[in-house]
Amino acid sequence: MALDVRDTPEGVTLRVRVQPRASREGIGGEREGALVVRLTAPPVEGRANEALARFLGRALGVPPSAVRVVQGAAGRDKRVAVAGVSAAAALERLAS
Repeated sequence: MALDVRDTPEGVTLRVRVQPRASREGIGGEREGALVVRLTAPPVEGRANEALARFLGRALGVPPSAVRVVQGAAGRDKRVAVAGVSAAAALERLAS
C-alpha cells in the first residue's frame, strides 16, 4: 500500500476514507494515498468517528483514546492522528 502516513512527535497521522453503513467492518485497501475503512456504523452524531477510533485502535494495537480525527470529522475523507505508534509500525500492522 502507498499510504500517506507521516511521523509526528506524538505518533503518526494518516489519511482515511470512511465508508459508513457497510455490511461488515474492514480495510478496503488504498485509494489515492488514503486508507479505505469500511464501518458498519451510520454517519450520524459522531458514531462513525467513534467506530473508526475503535477499529484503528484494534488494527494498530493502541487504545481507541489514542486515535483522534484532526481533520474532516463531518466528511468521509479524514486525517487521523494516532499516538504511540511509528509510521513504519503502522504500515506493517495495517498490511497484515
